[in-house]
Amino acid sequence: MPNIRSAKKWMRASARRRQRNLSVKTALKTAFKKALATGAPPEARRDAESAFDKAAARGIIHKNKANRKKSRLARHLARSA
Repeated sequence: MPNIRSAKKWMRASARRRQRNLSVKTALKTAFKKALATGAPPEARRDAESAFDKAAARGIIHKNKANRKKSRLARHLARSA
């Protein structure tokens, strides 16, 4: 546990960010799985790609990871179509 006042604030802020980022990452996984599901509407793919772009823009995930996930999603859907 930190003794310095500003370090205590950093810990509280880090905990809030970690909680928020975790919920976004969980939502990303869910959106990805919904888009991969058989018979998923095209909106599911669009929503998943949009969610990945937003997460990358906010710095929750790396830009390259978002692009990789979108690419794999598109490849999978193209194969199954």
